[in-house]
Amino acid sequence: MITDETIKHVANLSKLEFKEDEFSDMKEKLSSILGHIDELTKLDTKDVKITYNPNDTKNVFREDEIKESLDRELALSNANDKEVGCFKVPKVLND
Repeated sequence: MITDETIKHVANLSKLEFKEDEFSDMKEKLSSILGHIDELTKLDTKDVKITYNPNDTKNVFREDEIKESLDRELALSNANDKEVGCFKVPKVLND
């Protein structure tokens, strides 16, 4: 049985906020989702071949090649703000 505490815990983990009047709807939806997952656990998959990647694609990484990089001054030439040879951008994270 899914409780309000379970909904609060899942919401906290998901960084979601629910109003108290939304809890019953969320319990219903979460119960439905878990019901579908429970149905999947009942499927007989013993003869199903394990598939990690449905494509026959193998390692598609390119070989590393040493190339000349962009000159730092040229890269910074159109920067609105720079400091100590780097792009300076506004702070986006709160403490």
